[in-house]
Amino acid sequence: MRLISHPILCNYYVTYRCNAKCGFCDIWERPSPYITLKEAEQNLIDLKKLGVKIIDFTGGEPLLHRDLDKLLGLAKEHGFITTVTTNTLLYPKHASKLQGKIDMLHFSLDSPNKEKHDLSRGVACFDFVMDSIKTAIELNERPDIIFTVFEENVSEIEELYWKICLPNNLLLILNPVFEYNDVQTGSKLSEQTLNTIKDWGKRKNVYLNGAFIELRKNGGNQISDPVCKAASSTIVISPENKLVLPCYHLGIDEIPIQGRLYELYHSPEIQHLISMEGRHDGCQGCTINCYMQPSFAVELNRYWWMALPSTLKYNRLKGTWKKLLPF
Repeated sequence: MRLISHPILCNYYVTYRCNAKCGFCDIWERPSPYITLKEAEQNLIDLKKLGVKIIDFTGGEPLLHRDLDKLLGLAKEHGFITTVTTNTLLYPKHASKLQGKIDMLHFSLDSPNKEKHDLSRGVACFDFVMDSIKTAIELNERPDIIFTVFEENVSEIEELYWKICLPNNLLLILNPVFEYNDVQTGSKLSEQTLNTIKDWGKRKNVYLNGAFIELRKNGGNQISDPVCKAASSTIVISPENKLVLPCYHLGIDEIPIQGRLYELYHSPEIQHLISMEGRHDGCQGCTINCYMQPSFAVELNRYWWMALPSTLKYNRLKGTWKKLLPF
């Protein structure tokens, strides 16, 4: 049963450019412009009309956009919940002008070991994460640590949790790695690893969407009966100011927005593409977290119930639950 019929999230790619070279991501290989303030302002107005609650300013590395603080300011003026994930290479430099504008600030950290994390990210950024944590706390910000879980680093959660997260009262977000396109992400997460991170999700100051685990155990999205609602729950906007469907990672269609996002979204062409969500050949077995998270939120099924405890936990800890209410 569908609970929410309108999109709730916008993944707004401010640029595809990145100053890291993560081995499990290929976005940094793409040439890219930067979004403009003028186009963003009109899109934010239309996103509000469409019912979107959350704007994820993403990339690439979003802090490469010199006007990210202004983009965040516009989003806050329109009443959106804002989220940014960064490798932190630029955070200490820009932290003061971003202060108070990001509701969900995520610092990527995949190991408590400097050499291992830097190797994973393809650039020396571990020290920047440590500096960014200190800077953010001094500014009374509440960053989260987002830990991408691989088969090879699951054993390092314990050390990172006790040495970095708890002493700084930071929320640890466990992000199971996912496969897409031809990107190599290492060994598939074993059932033992899935059970291990599921248990971690019960700990204090740890967030793990339990539905992510169940979906993987069930073989991911099935095109014959799709759980994925990416196209209808999430709006994806590219740095070229195009509407990307059904999602960024599959990216079958990119339609120029041209200042008419609201009308475009309701056009027969787009509504047909939305009706095909989760049913394309490339959707078979998909477990991409950033699209499954909103998918679990809009339709009442077993995954909705499995996602509910962690969703309530996170929004209670972050204080964002009131902003997500429908009234």
